[in-house]
Amino acid sequence: MTEKQFQKNEVIFREGERGDSFFLISEGTVGIYVNYGSAEQQKLTELKKDQYFGEMAVIESYPRSATAVAEDEVKAEEIPSGEILGYFATDPDKVMDMMRHLSRRIRELNADYTEACATIEELHVGADPAERKQSIVDKIKKFVNVYKMNKKSADAESVEALRKIEGSSHSEGFFDNVDSYKKGTVIFKEGEIGSCMYDIHYGEIGIYRNYGAPGEKLLSKLPMNRFFGEMALLENCPRSATAVAMTDDTTLERIDADYMRDIFKKNPPKIEMILCHLSYRLRRLTNDYMDACELLSDVSDAESRGNVSDELKKKAEDFELKIYG
Repeated sequence: MTEKQFQKNEVIFREGERGDSFFLISEGTVGIYVNYGSAEQQKLTELKKDQYFGEMAVIESYPRSATAVAEDEVKAEEIPSGEILGYFATDPDKVMDMMRHLSRRIRELNADYTEACATIEELHVGADPAERKQSIVDKIKKFVNVYKMNKKSADAESVEALRKIEGSSHSEGFFDNVDSYKKGTVIFKEGEIGSCMYDIHYGEIGIYRNYGAPGEKLLSKLPMNRFFGEMALLENCPRSATAVAMTDDTTLERIDADYMRDIFKKNPPKIEMILCHLSYRLRRLTNDYMDACELLSDVSDAESRGNVSDELKKKAEDFELKIYG
């Protein structure tokens, strides 16, 4: 770990570069940009003291997805990729801070993605655009702008990234708090306040909206060696969906904050797995969000030309919200 200093307007790293370290801000403000230095430059966010940046490129070994620029004089701790666990070992609570940071970004992006999907559902492609309520017109404009300004920021999913998520057995090494459940067992319910996440050692978990009620919908199926339910643990927020065991003998490891500290001491590789899971989920959510924005942009362009194809209508009709746990 090294303390770095950056002058105002200095580029800390650039979009597309290989990421071999991440940063924790000690002083100052860092701007995160896409298309930096071009006519399409857009600032995504500003980060201040005690906030991390650049972590996704390190955790998943991806190129940088944005450019980081010092908005004023900045001091930051730089942590090389090979020193992640050593850095967190000095203070295990730091790993929880990192996880909360990723979780918060997932939650905020998920809200935008859900709104974009709701806008597509409300769209009724082919109807007279002039008859739309101003509220939906404003939403369409918003997401068209998001797509035009950020279309390069989403990365195609790679086989290597998925292999890193799924390539190791989660039941290796230290584990406790493990229980098995019969098919149909509800692990947690939508709307409940939770305090733990789960690791699937065996079996399959279904993630549902409106489970057991009219409009029930299976959003996704999660296989073994996946985590789920982390948002409730990291942010103490209500469960966004219901999780149900899809097979007999579904075996889950329950992870709360105290148990997370035990994992850090006794099975550090699992901490890296959880970080990678969060980073991958954020990246995948970004891709899904950009897909929704692209569809709204395509519809807007087609309607402005008066040439909405049947294929585009069907694409909008078939578009569905995706949830991965």
